Amino acid sequence: MFSSTEEKRRFTRDLFSRLAPRYELLNVLMSLGQVERWRRAAAEAARVPPGGWALDVAAGEGGLTRALVTRWPQARVVAVDFTPQMVRLGRARTDGRVHWAEGDALRLPFPDATFDAVVNAFMLRNVVDVEGTLAEQSRVVRPGGRVVCLEMTWPRSRWFRPLFHLYFFGWVPLLGSLLTGQRDAYRYLPRSVHEFLPPEGVAATMERVGLRNVRYRLMGMGTVALYVGEWSL
Repeated sequence: MFSSTEEKRRFTRDLFSRLAPRYELLNVLMSLGQVERWRRAAAEAARVPPGGWALDVAAGEGGLTRALVTRWPQARVVAVDFTPQMVRLGRARTDGRVHWAEGDALRLPFPDATFDAVVNAFMLRNVVDVEGTLAEQSRVVRPGGRVVCLEMTWPRSRWFRPLFHLYFFGWVPLLGSLLTGQRDAYRYLPRSVHEFLPPEGVAATMERVGLRNVRYRLMGMGTVALYVGEWSL
């Protein structure tokens, strides 16, 4: 899809900059209203202790961040994104309990072992280095903490796959074009899911970077996977 990692990096930064104003609306519509339920499941899996620190990587405009604050009101939450437009929207849509920062998922601007939980949603298939991104998240997690990833995946059901293909490659680009005028962005989306690692591949990558007790479960009729791994020295 891309000739180099730098080309993908530039593309994704530009893509999410352009999508920022309608990003949340499209998430809700494309998920048929289920995205909040998936975010709540990811926030629950983070298991942030009272007074603990949680980090949302590639937080966008703060959908998962808000789920963390709601589920763990005594936690201190940090949200980071490499798109300035998303950071501005996120600050406007969250309260003072959330600390926002610009930052790259491959070079997080935090010391080692800073957070009790690190979460991300719909990010992994957009980064230029999945293993490096997961290693960086593991670096900033304290021993005993968790890395939680929410990501789309191609369904396995033989009867559902053709329907999902029709929906994702047909209806989603049309919807994206009508609401944002960015048809190319919503052509990229289904390709990025179709070409991404299967759940077993993501889980194996989490294990390679040192996470333990890695597990995942499928949601949304097998179109979304929730991964959890624990960090230990």
